[in-house]
Amino acid sequence: MPRISDFQTKEVVNVENGKRLGHIGDLDVNLSSGKIDNLIIPGAGKIMGFFGKDEDIVVPWSNIVRIGADVILVRFYSDHDSTIKREDS
Repeated sequence: MPRISDFQTKEVVNVENGKRLGHIGDLDVNLSSGKIDNLIIPGAGKIMGFFGKDEDIVVPWSNIVRIGADVILVRFYSDHDSTIKREDS
């Protein structure tokens, strides 16, 4: 069974355009079912982190296309996609 740390070392890539979204910073787990609901990718820091950071990217588990040895492929259409949302930190 994979550990959370195994997921955090993998890079998340958008299959729609090949863009690297980053590494997983956190997982949203449903405590009732024990299943992972969302992957949370932290936003990039602005100017060495002094002026805040971008919004976190929240990817629902259902949007994962494939989990490989080094990469997690997800479907991420655009910033306005209702399936994948961004949330403020």
